[in-house]
Amino acid sequence: MKIGVIVQARMSSQRLPSKVLTNINGKPLLQYLLERLKHCASIDQIVVATSDNKSDDPIAAFCSEYGTLCYRGPLQNVAKRFYMVLEKYNFDAFVRICGDSPILDQKIIDQAVKIYNEDYDLVTNILPRSYPLGQSVEVIRTSTFRKVYKKMSKPDHFEHVTKYYYENPEEFRIKNFSNNKNLSSYRLVVDTLEDLKRIEKIIVSMKKPHIEYSLDDSIKLYPSSKKVLC
Repeated sequence: MKIGVIVQARMSSQRLPSKVLTNINGKPLLQYLLERLKHCASIDQIVVATSDNKSDDPIAAFCSEYGTLCYRGPLQNVAKRFYMVLEKYNFDAFVRICGDSPILDQKIIDQAVKIYNEDYDLVTNILPRSYPLGQSVEVIRTSTFRKVYKKMSKPDHFEHVTKYYYENPEEFRIKNFSNNKNLSSYRLVVDTLEDLKRIEKIIVSMKKPHIEYSLDDSIKLYPSSKKVLC
């Protein structure tokens, strides 16, 4: 079985433009994420899926320089972008990751893939959410996704990729896995300037290579005054 990670990333975020290539300690946020993904034991290939819009040329250039596969497709139709990646790389299943999650604990992906191997269409940790934003993982069966893509009809379906699954759970074998404690009130995502400052404080506080920090380790470095309810 061939399992890939597809990282969706774009420069034109409305709340924090260019966030995925913002530097912290001399390294783009996207690079932190890619370094963590490379340490997933269960993953065969990593592809960054960005748009063919000129605004995303810097992402394509970064991927070329860093040596990561990059596929470019429609800016607004993210689901089609994923569909095209699957056509090109022939993954049996794929992990959907957002590029604004620089300190995603890679062990969560391995945990999700292990569960997926029990035979599900979608394995997720956001239904309901017990992990922080920025630690979201979905493992999706490619054959099912191809069928789902043909059923998508709303703008939200194409933008959020898996929303059709959550709206029609009776059609699929969906498995949610939970953290051993509810950390859903923490934000480890970079969606706003406040998020960026928070992640910067966490990364700067790290005394070891960032890939050695688990979710629990990152929470210990979380600025206590910045806890935000989701």
